[in-house]
Amino acid sequence: LSVTCLSDCVIYPALCLCLSLHHPSSELLVCLFCSESAPLLQKDVLLKHLLIEHKLVIGDVKLIADLPEYMLYWKGRFLEQPVTDFCSVIKTNSTGPVEKQEDYYLLCDVLPEDRVLREKLQQKRLEEILEQQQKERDDSSFHRLCMFCSEEFTGNRWSSLLNHMAREHSFSIGLPDNIVYCNQFLDTLQHKLDNLQCLYCEKTFRDKTTLKDHMRKKAHRRINANNREYDRFYVINYLELGKTWEEVQSEDDRELVDDNDDDWSDWQAHPVSAVCLFCDHQSETMDQIYTHMKEAHGFDLHKLRTELNLRFYQQVKLVNFIRRQIHQSRCYGCQEKFDSRADVLQHIMTEDHVMKLPGMSTWDQPQYYFPTYENDALLCTLSDSDDDEEDEKSHSDGIPVIAEDISNLRALKQTSVLNQLLKNRST
Repeated sequence: LSVTCLSDCVIYPALCLCLSLHHPSSELLVCLFCSESAPLLQKDVLLKHLLIEHKLVIGDVKLIADLPEYMLYWKGRFLEQPVTDFCSVIKTNSTGPVEKQEDYYLLCDVLPEDRVLREKLQQKRLEEILEQQQKERDDSSFHRLCMFCSEEFTGNRWSSLLNHMAREHSFSIGLPDNIVYCNQFLDTLQHKLDNLQCLYCEKTFRDKTTLKDHMRKKAHRRINANNREYDRFYVINYLELGKTWEEVQSEDDRELVDDNDDDWSDWQAHPVSAVCLFCDHQSETMDQIYTHMKEAHGFDLHKLRTELNLRFYQQVKLVNFIRRQIHQSRCYGCQEKFDSRADVLQHIMTEDHVMKLPGMSTWDQPQYYFPTYENDALLCTLSDSDDDEEDEKSHSDGIPVIAEDISNLRALKQTSVLNQLLKNRST
């Protein structure tokens, strides 16, 4: 039988029945052969029990998306058929006396039924994560203070809080679209700060002032990407079976060179939100963000580009210049300094300085090649036609511009659970 056939005649109905049951504790692991059980947090205890008492080993346990459901499914199957119908048999001490030989059983995804089960559980988990993320976006009961100041955020504004911390306090945990279980994430970070613990190195300090000085001087006002505690809060960690975000991004694309399959029609790009220069509004396309800035703030970037005949890299420098000036509470038009971002924005609107730019020599400088905010998606919406790039190369004044590495695209090309889920939703 093929994997597809198994999915239709064995896995799908059995798994649907398994997932439709409401168990008193989905965090409880049951033994596949007896009444022994253990909490999910003590899974090693039950796995040891399976090995010692029943001579069974489950392969790649860490790659199983929902271990309690997995165990429940196979407990039912082992009641229907003998374990040898599903597991590879490993004989120990095979060259020794018969009385000293033992049979051990390996349950792993070499068995097509097991592989399909793991993929179904992975798809189910991804759907749950996407649903949870949507609930958080629609949640109007959100209420939270910034961790670094007294500004309050209520209603459906958790993305505004993340943008505020990135903009005003240089503390970024990533774009809101990449985060899930946001409240729990913020609770985790707040708990560490309340315990006078550095968010990056997790060293504990005697008082808030010392902690604050440490995080500022050591540039520790960020989280440690190597801390596995935070993995569950990033959607990318749910996209590929058993892979962390580093593993997904580090996959090279060498196979694409020899790949003759150029059909990318079923691939859908994940939108990246660009943040307005003046407020927390986000848009996924160039037209949307341009329209918002023009209608809400009177800022017409397209008009400036045309009037000043700006090449691509000049647009980059202009955007980075405006971002930096507003971040420093300074009017980019007249260079007047203010006490807060709100004050400078009010001044810009009142004095009609929105479209007023200083001389080009003020902002057309190499220092503004570098973004004010990390991963500023607005820069990705700028026009980068071939003519612009060629023109910039011929007028670069000897300043070398190093291109970014080509993205590793193998994960996008592969047939993954995420791609299959997107296919199913589109049909």
